[in-house]
Formats: sequence, C-alpha cells, structure tokens
Amino acid sequence: MNLSFTKMHGISNDYVYVNAFATTVPDPPTVAQKVSDRRTGIGGDGLILICPSDTADARMEMYNADGSRGAMCGNGIRCVGKYLYDHGLVRNNPLKVDTDSGIKTLFLEVQGGKVSRVTVDMGEPILDGPRIPVAVTGQMIDQSLEVAGQSYRVTCVSMGNPHCVTFVDNVEPLDLEKVGPKFEHHALFPQRVNTEFIQVVSPTELNMRVWERGSGETWACGTGACAAAVAAVLNNKASRRVTIHLRGGDLEIEWRAEDNHVYMTGPAEEVFAGTIEI
Repeated sequence: MNLSFTKMHGISNDYVYVNAFATTVPDPPTVAQKVSDRRTGIGGDGLILICPSDTADARMEMYNADGSRGAMCGNGIRCVGKYLYDHGLVRNNPLKVDTDSGIKTLFLEVQGGKVSRVTVDMGEPILDGPRIPVAVTGQMIDQSLEVAGQSYRVTCVSMGNPHCVTFVDNVEPLDLEKVGPKFEHHALFPQRVNTEFIQVVSPTELNMRVWERGSGETWACGTGACAAAVAAVLNNKASRRVTIHLRGGDLEIEWRAEDNHVYMTGPAEEVFAGTIEI
C-alpha cells in the first residue's frame, strides 16, 4: 500500500501527518514505527492522523515513534490546525480539534492565505497525583525524587499527558540519553512520564530540554512547555506569561488566572509531502 503523507513540524518537533479524511491507515502503531525511523523511514517524532470528528472540526490521533499512543501533542496540534486550514478541509477560525485529552480550541494567525502561528487553549493543568497519573495521593509540588542515585526536586503536572518538571542550573551539559529513561520508567509513574529540565533565565524566560516517553529527547514539546510554565509559577520562579526557549525554537506560554487555562502560541510549518510504501 502506498501511503500519502505530509511532513510538518512545530519548532522542530516533527511528525508525519496523514489525511485520514481521505485515507485509512492500517495498524497505526506499526506504521508509526516505520515512518518515524530517521534512517530507514521518513523520519520524525511520531505519526499523527488527521481524522473526521462528530464532535469537533477534526480529530487528532497521535502515535509516538515507538508506536505507543499519545493523548496530546501541543506542537503537533498546531500543525493539525495549519493542515486543516491550508488544505481547505476546515476554514473555521477559531477551529476545534478533538484529542484523547479532550477538545482543544485553536486560534489561527493567517498570513498570505496560510497559517503561520497558532494559539492553542490547552485547558486546565491537572495537579492531582492519581489523575496525572503519579503514584502519590494529592499534589506533587517541589518534592524530592531519587533517580539513578541522584536527588531531584520535582513538580508533576498533566496537560493531557503526564509531565515531571525539575529545575536545574544549566540545561546544556545534561546527559539526557542517560537520565531521561530513568525518569521515564521510574516506579512513581505508572504510565511512564515526559520529563522537562528547566533553567530559569528570568521571571519571563526559561530554557528547556525534554525527554519524551516513547520518543527520547525531542527538540520541542508543547505540552511539556505548558507543564514547565505551570511548575515555574507554582515554585515562584516565573510569572504567568513566559517565553520558553527550546532546542527547536521558542514558545509563548500563558497560564491565565481568570479561567485557569494554559495558552500556548507558536509556529507551524509544512516541510514536504510524498508517498511511502507500507
């Protein structure tokens, strides 16, 4: 079977996108592993299907590079919004996209007839341990966690998927290939976890590196940036509106007091399209 696809990225968090309005993808977990391989496939952090929805303008189904299902992807959903608008599938603005973590509202910035940036209402952060999920009762804010023989102060947040945020003096020298899997598979996290390592530059600027469950270190993570912003506020390290510098680029995150929702703004880019035999 030849599968038509579009390669897109949000600040270098790159995925292979398939228009599931027109194409049925058999066995998406296996396809995700095949297309994500950067040596033998297309290359990407995973596979995202853009599907019809009975409750929203479209539905996003996201699979990590290892084939595991992801509930939400902040950079990915911005690209879904761009694809829907630019390819004429949906012309609503704002538009709504259904995900495994609920319906998200996308506000599109259109230039020359195409979407350049998207603001996503990511909803309310979840801090209750069992709902993140974390194997604790109540919240886990600035708590000690031993990982690979080292003690970290961590704050756990869900933005539709589980995140563990820890603050460090400098993100650059971190050996994420070594420590990332230790966090991901720690017994505290029954569904594994995404881990954000955050360096505070100022009350309005954070540097971030991220280890994503199922994908390893990625150059950006939208939900992770949202979780990091929330954790920075909870730990009195930053204001409610911050710019987060990731390896792939910058995201603007605002945790609004009036509705308790987190809003993420960033670019979305289409790279190329093609077909692959699966």
